[in-house]
Amino acid sequence: MRIAMLAPVSWRTPPRHYGPWEQITSLLTEELVARGVDVTLFATRDSVTDGQLAGPIAHGYSEDGALDARSAELMHAAHLFERADEFDLIHNQADYLPLGFSGMVDVPIVCTLHGLSSPTLLPVYRHYQHRVHYVAISASDRHPGLTYAATIHHGIALGEFPFDARGGDGLVFFGRIHHDKGAREAIAVAKASSRRLEIAGIVQDQDYFEREVRGDIDGSAIRFMGAVGGPERARTLGRARALLHLINFDEPFGLSVVEALACGTPVIARRRGSMPELIEDGVTGFLVDSTEEAIEAVGRLGQIDRRACRAAVEDRFTVARMADRYLELYRSLTGRRASAPAEGMAA
Repeated sequence: MRIAMLAPVSWRTPPRHYGPWEQITSLLTEELVARGVDVTLFATRDSVTDGQLAGPIAHGYSEDGALDARSAELMHAAHLFERADEFDLIHNQADYLPLGFSGMVDVPIVCTLHGLSSPTLLPVYRHYQHRVHYVAISASDRHPGLTYAATIHHGIALGEFPFDARGGDGLVFFGRIHHDKGAREAIAVAKASSRRLEIAGIVQDQDYFEREVRGDIDGSAIRFMGAVGGPERARTLGRARALLHLINFDEPFGLSVVEALACGTPVIARRRGSMPELIEDGVTGFLVDSTEEAIEAVGRLGQIDRRACRAAVEDRFTVARMADRYLELYRSLTGRRASAPAEGMAA
C-alpha cells in the first residue's frame, strides 16, 4: 500500500519545539515506515523522515515571517492532490483546506480532526463528510453533527520520555501561553501551594502574557522557560511533582498530559474535554473543577504512584497502538494489507 501523509506546514515535521499536529504526523509516519509501509510525507522541505519527502514549501510559515500562511497551505495541498493517482490512500493531518480537493480524486481520504479550530468550520466538514473519512482524537471531541470512521487517541514514543521514579518538588505548566491553557490558574495554584513553578511554551497571546503572566515571573519561584523541545522537554516534565493542566476550554486531546504521565509525573487537570479519557482520577492524577480544588489536589499528590502513571501510557497511548488503529482503518478502506509486519497486530 502506498500512503500519502499530508502534514501541516506551520512548522517543520517533526517540530523543533512546538507543533503538536506536526509531531503526531511524524510519529505515525515513522512508525509506519519502520513497519515496511510505503509512505510519502508531504511536509516542509526541511522536514526529516525515513520515508519519502515531498512538498513545495521550504520552511514552516510560523518559522518564516516572509511566508503567507494560506497561500503556503494551498500550494502544499495542491501539490499532493496533483499526484493523487500515485497513492492508494491519502491521510490528511492538515485541517480543512485539503478537503476542497477531495471530490477531484478517486483515492480514499482519511482526515484526522485535531479539534475544530472554529465552530464556523463545521459546515465545511459537514459538506465533505460523504467523501472523507474523519478520525476523532478523543471521544469527547466527536461533534454530533459529523460522521466519524474511528476515534484514535494519539500515541507517543515512550523511549523519548524516560521514567523518573522520584520527580521533584516543583510544579510545571507546559503549553501555549494563552487563556485557554490556564497559565494564570497554574501560577495561582503554585503560589497558594508554596511550590516552584516552571512555565514552558510559546507565547501565543502576547497581551495575555503581559497582563496575566509576566508580573509573577521572578526566575526563581516562577520561572518562564519559553518553548522547550527535544530531551529538555522530557527532563522538564519528569522532574516535576505534577503537571498543572487547568484548561479553560474543551481540550481535544492534550499531548503534554500523556508525555508527563509517561515520565511518571501525575497531572492535575480541569475536568473538561478529553481529560477524563486521559487521566484516571486518584490513580494517575486528579480531575478538578476549580482552582481551589486544584490547590487541594496538590496536597494529595503523595497518594499517586508514579509507576501507575507510566503504566497507563504503556497500555493506552503508545505510537505503536496508534499505528495499529490507523492501519486497521486503512485496510478497511482499501481492502488490502498495508504491510506484512502489521498482520495480526492488536488494535
